[in-house]
Amino acid sequence: MNIHTNFILLALKEAKKAFTLDEVPIGAVLVYKNKIIARAYNRIEQKQDVTAHAEIQVIQKASKKLQSWRLNDTSLYVTCEPCIMCAGAIIHARIAHVYFGCKDKRWGSFYSINDFSKKFNHTVKIEGGILEEETKKLLQEFFQRKRRQPARFY
Repeated sequence: MNIHTNFILLALKEAKKAFTLDEVPIGAVLVYKNKIIARAYNRIEQKQDVTAHAEIQVIQKASKKLQSWRLNDTSLYVTCEPCIMCAGAIIHARIAHVYFGCKDKRWGSFYSINDFSKKFNHTVKIEGGILEEETKKLLQEFFQRKRRQPARFY
């Protein structure tokens, strides 16, 4: 097992925490020089905050820890391809590499619907498909369970 697989497994562990809280199970870890500096998972429902994606949370934690919004030379490991909001934050934070599990054909913004990795002054190196089946399976299980639940009306 290589180092990227190990970090995606740790992100998957974070995603499982989200799953137990009835959040969309996406997890992320941010790494600098092969050491984890932050971990996070989706907390949108818990915080009632649409921006509480795993990627945003991990960027905020790392920025606080490093006392800088510039996360140069870091690598983000996330269980699912980042959406457009998260892709923008990743680029602005100057994250160097993004490694992800499964693709997101509806919202993915580094591979699936768009590729923002090379369109701006800061480019991001992207590698997807790491533990793709495992990460996709967790998301599929979550949404199958959601479809079996009665609809919520607001």
